[in-house]
Amino acid sequence: MEFRQLGETNIKLSAVTFGAWAIGGWMWGGTERKDALDAIRASYDNGVTSIDTAPVYGQGLSEEIVGEALKQIPRDKVQILTKFGMRWDDTKGNFAFHSQDNSGKQIDIYKYAGKESVIKECEISLRRLGTDYIDLYQIHWPDITTPISETMEALEILLASGKIRSAGVCNYDASQMKEAEQTISLASNQVPYSMLERAIENELVPYCIENHKSILAYSPLQRGILTGKIKPGHHFASGDHRPNTKFYKPENIDRTNLFLEKIIPLAKEKNVLLSQLVIRWTIEQPGITVALVGARNAAQAKENAEAIRVKLSKEEIGMINSALNELELVA
Repeated sequence: MEFRQLGETNIKLSAVTFGAWAIGGWMWGGTERKDALDAIRASYDNGVTSIDTAPVYGQGLSEEIVGEALKQIPRDKVQILTKFGMRWDDTKGNFAFHSQDNSGKQIDIYKYAGKESVIKECEISLRRLGTDYIDLYQIHWPDITTPISETMEALEILLASGKIRSAGVCNYDASQMKEAEQTISLASNQVPYSMLERAIENELVPYCIENHKSILAYSPLQRGILTGKIKPGHHFASGDHRPNTKFYKPENIDRTNLFLEKIIPLAKEKNVLLSQLVIRWTIEQPGITVALVGARNAAQAKENAEAIRVKLSKEEIGMINSALNELELVA
C-alpha cells in the first residue's frame, strides 16, 4: 500500500481508503452485517488502513459496524475518518431532502452544524465507533444556517480536547475553505471526483495544491458504473439511489460503456480489473490524496486494495484522458 500525508498534519492515510457508505445500507438497498465486517477486515489485511464513515450512513449503522470491526484491529494501526452535520434525528438547520431508513420508515435529513450540535455528534460517534478519538472529523455538507466560523470553533474545541486529531470539510468550494481557514487550519476537503465528474479540477484542485490541503476523492468508481458491470436494464434493489442520478440514465450508461471499451484493452494488457485501473488513474491525478472506495464484501475489498499495484505511465494516463475528453454525458 502507498501512504500519503493528510494535509500538513502528521497523519498518513492509505491511498486507497475504505468508503463505508454502502455498508450502512442507507440508499444502497440494505446491507449484510457479516459481509460488511468481512469487507473491512479484508481491506485491512490487504493494506488499507483508513476507513471513512458518517453517522447518516444507515442512521448510525455504518459507524456501529466500523466500531465492531475495530475490536479485531489494533486501533493505532488504522485511521478513522467520520463526519457530522447531516441530522435525521433533529429538525434544526437547513432541510436537505426526504428519505427512508433501512426499514422503509420515512425520514427527513437536515444539514446542521451549530457548535453544540457538532460537539454532541462527536460524542455519539465516539461511542458508536468504540474509540476515544477520531483521526479526521469532517463537516458533511455546508450548513447555510450556521456561520462557518461557529462550526470551525466547535472543531477547535474538539481538537484541543484530543477527541479529534485533525479537522476537515466535505463538499466545500474554495471560497468556503478560505472562510473556514480564518478560524482553523483545515487538513482536507472530501469531494466527488471520478473520470465522469471532474468539476473540481477548475478551481478547487489548484487551491488545495497551493495551500497544502488534501483532497479525498469520493465515488471514484461513480458508484459502480466505472466498473463496467452496469448495463442498460440493470436491476437495482429497492431503495438504491443510483437510478435517480444522471450517470445512470440509460443513454449515459451506454456512453460510459463505450468509453470503457476504449480502456479495457489497457486493463487486459496489465492483467488487472477495469475497476483497479480506474482507481489507480484517480489517485494519480494532480491534487488527489486518496480515493475512497466502497466494498460490500471481502472479495470487492481485496480487489479495491490491489488497485495500488497498478502502474500507469504518463503516456498511458494521457491515452485515458484523451478518451475521456471525447466522452459527453447528457444532463
